[in-house]
Amino acid sequence: MKVSKWGNSLAIRIPAELVEKLGLKEGDELVETPGFGEEKQQLIVQRKPTREEMWAKLEEIRKKVVWPEDYKFDREEANSRGD
Repeated sequence: MKVSKWGNSLAIRIPAELVEKLGLKEGDELVETPGFGEEKQQLIVQRKPTREEMWAKLEEIRKKVVWPEDYKFDREEANSRGD
């Protein structure tokens, strides 16, 4: 891969084979991970989760939350300023 000037920045052109292998899409971000000791720095692909993925995560969390039997949400109490 070759580093090229792109405006005031530098850019790397990624070959199509690597794009396909990594499953990269426009808008994906490559994030640098720090290297410690003998471990070297790495680039990882970070994607913004889709709406469906976010809903699935919320559903997983909701299933794990156990409310006490006598719990009742009181909007007035939640919004009071302790007066």
